[in-house]
Amino acid sequence: MSFIHTALAFLFALCTLIVFHELGHYWVARLCNVKVLRFSLGMGKVLFSRRFGPDQTEWVISALPLGGYVKMLDSREQELGEIAPADLAREFTRQSVWKRIAIVAAGPLANFILAIFLFSILYMVGMPEPIAKLRHPAPSTQAYQAGIRGDELVTAVNSKPIQFWSELRWELLQQAVDKQAATLTLVSDGSTRQVTLSLDGLSPQDLETDFLSALGLSLALSKAQLGQVVPDGPAMRAGLQKDDIVTEIDGKVIFDSLDLIETVRASPNKLLQLKVSRSGAILEFTATPEAVTVNGQLIGKLNVEVRSTPEVLDHQESLFAAIQKASQRTWSTSVLTLKMIGKMVLGEVSLKNITGPLTIADYAGQTAKIGWISYVNFLAFISISLGVMNLLPIPVLDGGHLLYYSLEVLTGRPVSTRFWEMAQRAGLAILMILMFVAFFNDIVRLLPT
Repeated sequence: MSFIHTALAFLFALCTLIVFHELGHYWVARLCNVKVLRFSLGMGKVLFSRRFGPDQTEWVISALPLGGYVKMLDSREQELGEIAPADLAREFTRQSVWKRIAIVAAGPLANFILAIFLFSILYMVGMPEPIAKLRHPAPSTQAYQAGIRGDELVTAVNSKPIQFWSELRWELLQQAVDKQAATLTLVSDGSTRQVTLSLDGLSPQDLETDFLSALGLSLALSKAQLGQVVPDGPAMRAGLQKDDIVTEIDGKVIFDSLDLIETVRASPNKLLQLKVSRSGAILEFTATPEAVTVNGQLIGKLNVEVRSTPEVLDHQESLFAAIQKASQRTWSTSVLTLKMIGKMVLGEVSLKNITGPLTIADYAGQTAKIGWISYVNFLAFISISLGVMNLLPIPVLDGGHLLYYSLEVLTGRPVSTRFWEMAQRAGLAILMILMFVAFFNDIVRLLPT
């Protein structure tokens, strides 16, 4: 069932993105009065075919759902003598260079518009998100050395206001890619101050994993408040009760629930001195975590529920604000994607970041299981990636065709047929190499370690 769920989530995502991309080409071609012969979802053998419209355009579903295409009346693909005289004016290469640019650019543009639409829905519907409050960092980290001590609320990064943890991560990621310093505005105990983090020391491996942890930044969690106490367990025998807040263990300050969990796990069969806040009073207890073996490791347990949640805020945006925010997110994601591609070309970022259909399918299945909000967010990001990739100046892709037409604008004449054919072959070779790398990375990534 898990495989079927993943396959369906992937197929829906792929079909949605391909259809929107190709519809962009189709709609603008029709607006430019270019005759469209075929609209295909998928590549290869035709499984389903119907003709519609005044031009009797053939709408096709093909066997391999890893792409699609819009076939227009084009003299490069058939002899002029085979084209009806009435259709010559509607042949693609006879259009002005600006019309051809518009038709080719419409596919990636449709993907960006889809991303803006999806992000706008998410911002308007609203969703609970953790606020940008920091957990206490380890003394050895850059965050601690910069003056962060925990429980500070980040309200801005380089003077740009933020509110949520996802915004903090996004702003810092952009600065890290550019190897720029980030100045955080912090609010704590009613006072405001600023700290600066140097991000140029992050390695490519840090950017590929959890770079915030490398800086010492993590999300603040709730206080170490106890939930249900298991009858006759170490916690109950020690006198601990539901809603108690553990503030110290053996003289060490317990900042949050994760501190409590880690300290107890590291203390099997060890007598612990606990300070607890109960209804405003500070009480002291002794407790000995019982030793249990989990995955071959001996850990301590008090047999009590610990509430470990970040502080969240539910927010919704108006239609105009949602569209504006979605447009900004789409733009910044596109720019960041281009920067990462540039760093891969320069060797500053590993080619392991190139992902293929297997990884995308895996993410589609995972996000669909989490919920529709995560899945829609995933669709928006993949739509942006598809738009950016298609704009790369690689022959065969839309960006390669735009390169031809840009040369035509500069020189005043179209590129020669021979140059076009040679470039297409070279572009196909580049594309095959990228696909091989992507599939290799997918297989390595999904293999059990």
